[in-house]
Amino acid sequence: MTPPYSKGLHEVADGVFAYLQPDGGWGWSNAGLVVDGDASLLVDTLFDLRLTGEMLDTMRRTTPAAARIDTLVNTHANGDHCFGNELVGDARIIASRAGAEEMSDAPPEVLGGFVQAAPELGELGEYVTSIFGPFTFEGITLTPPTDTFEGTLELTVGDRPVRLFELGPAHTRGDVVVHLPDERVVFTGDLLFHGGHPVVWAGPVANWIAACDRIVALDATTVVPGHGPVTDNGAVLDLKAYLEYLTAEARLRYEAGLSPIEAAREISLDDYESWGEAERLVVNVTALYRDFGGDPPSDVVTMFTQMAELARAT
Repeated sequence: MTPPYSKGLHEVADGVFAYLQPDGGWGWSNAGLVVDGDASLLVDTLFDLRLTGEMLDTMRRTTPAAARIDTLVNTHANGDHCFGNELVGDARIIASRAGAEEMSDAPPEVLGGFVQAAPELGELGEYVTSIFGPFTFEGITLTPPTDTFEGTLELTVGDRPVRLFELGPAHTRGDVVVHLPDERVVFTGDLLFHGGHPVVWAGPVANWIAACDRIVALDATTVVPGHGPVTDNGAVLDLKAYLEYLTAEARLRYEAGLSPIEAAREISLDDYESWGEAERLVVNVTALYRDFGGDPPSDVVTMFTQMAELARAT
């Protein structure tokens, strides 16, 4: 049974939980918990210490095994999936090697400084405040993984087998999914945004399309996305179709000489009008232009400025 999309901890299989944060937009990520006896594995932390602390308190009230987290898996390097790591800092923390290397690229003090500077940034600042203002980045100590892997890693939680698959680079350079084969559950990290537009920070997009196929091939009946409600493989196939559609549409405009933001203004999103964060389209088109051999500006300020412009226009 698919749990309701409400904030908090939801059991999606025996001893397997999804922690959900509606509405799933910028920073409002999901996490997971796997327990067996006294053993526990946490899938991701949250964007700041307050939110992560609330999540851990909820988990401890629900199951004694969460009193001490044995293992934490970070599915990727974005702060909304790892900035709370210090609160389980005595756990074994695992990420892909590429994901671990990427964590230092945008530490909490940089993001906090971006938010603090927002009042001086005009329209860009208003946008940054609207998406990151609810979170507190001060006082966070970036806590990196203790263990890394490449490819596949087999774990156990008590007697439960857990498999980690590195499927990046796609959303980021080191995306990982967490698969529980016996329970037919998969935690996708941000390789699945359900109900919102994805954002291609790394690419290539073809890798993300291939990752969708890999996720579907796991034959899970319960799919916990990085953002949005718990779902099934239908949502993964919807995302794959979106990426394939966007690839074809962006290719036409790349060959016509349009800039990424000009292309983003032109591409119809009628089939995805219910998805949130449509302004991310310009980041995704920029990533595709890189895939096509172009070299469009893709620094953080340019990307967020263009997203702010698109958000204002919608």
